[in-house]
Amino acid sequence: MKYFKRIFPTLVLLLCLTKLSVAQTYRILISNDDGIESPLISTLKTEISKLPNVEVVISAPAENQSGSSQSTNSGPLEVEKVFKGDQFLGYAVSGKPADAVRFGIRVLGKEKPFDLVISGINRGSNVGNVSHLSGTIGAAMEGLYHGIPAIAVSQESRGVNTEATSRFIAQLVAKYQKDGAPKGIMLSVNIPAGELKGIAVRAMGDAYLDMGNYELKSETDNKMVYNQKIGFVQSKNNQTDTFAYQAGYVTITPLKFDWTAFELIESITNWGLKLEKE
Repeated sequence: MKYFKRIFPTLVLLLCLTKLSVAQTYRILISNDDGIESPLISTLKTEISKLPNVEVVISAPAENQSGSSQSTNSGPLEVEKVFKGDQFLGYAVSGKPADAVRFGIRVLGKEKPFDLVISGINRGSNVGNVSHLSGTIGAAMEGLYHGIPAIAVSQESRGVNTEATSRFIAQLVAKYQKDGAPKGIMLSVNIPAGELKGIAVRAMGDAYLDMGNYELKSETDNKMVYNQKIGFVQSKNNQTDTFAYQAGYVTITPLKFDWTAFELIESITNWGLKLEKE
C-alpha cells in the first residue's frame, strides 16, 4: 500500500502526459488529382511525416483525374489499399479528387477527424483563374466544404525539386500546428521552375492558358471534329499570382469556398424582377 502511494503521483503524471500526447496528434489527409501512383504525393507524405506529432493519411484517386475541378461520381466507390514495396502508402479511390477527399473525411476520419487537408503535389501550376478547372484545387475545396482548412500545392512540370517543395509545405503545416489554421481558407501554393526569387502572396489573377483556339480537323454531313490548341499567355498585371509566378516567385493565394459577389446583392434585389401569376 505504501509503495502504491509512492508511485501513484508518477502514474498520474504519466497518464496525463499520454493523454496530452494523443491530444496533440495533428491528423493530415493528403490527396491529389494526378492519382495515387504519382511519385510526388509519396514524396510529400514522406516529408510531412517527419514533423513531430503528425499522422498522415493518403486518400487519392486511383487514376489521373486532372482538370476535374470539384466534380464527383454518383456511383459506388471502389477503395483499394496501396503499398509501396512493403510499406502502406494509402487508399486508392475509384472517383474524382473530391470523392477521395470526401471518403477520407467521412470514413477514414470518422472516429478521429482530420485537422488539415493537403492536395498535391500537382504536376503543373494552378495560378490564375484557370484554377477553377483544377482537380487539385477542387480536392482542397472539398476539405473546406467539410469545414477543414486546406492547402493546395502545385509545381512546374519540370525543373523543380519536389523534396524542397514538400519541405516548404511542411513549414506551413508546422505553422498551423503551432498557431492554428485560418478558418474557411484554402492556401493555393505554386512553385515555379528555375531560380526562385522569393515568396509573393497575391490575389488570383488572369489566366496563363489560352484554351479558346479551335481548328477544324474533319467534317462529315452531321459531325465535325476540332482540335483544341492551348497557348500560353504572359500576365501584365503585377498584382496577381500569375504575374508573380511567371516572374519566378513562389506564390501563395488565400482562397474561400464562397463565390458570392456580395456587392451586387442589393443592386439585383432592386432590378424589379417579377414572377408571372398563374
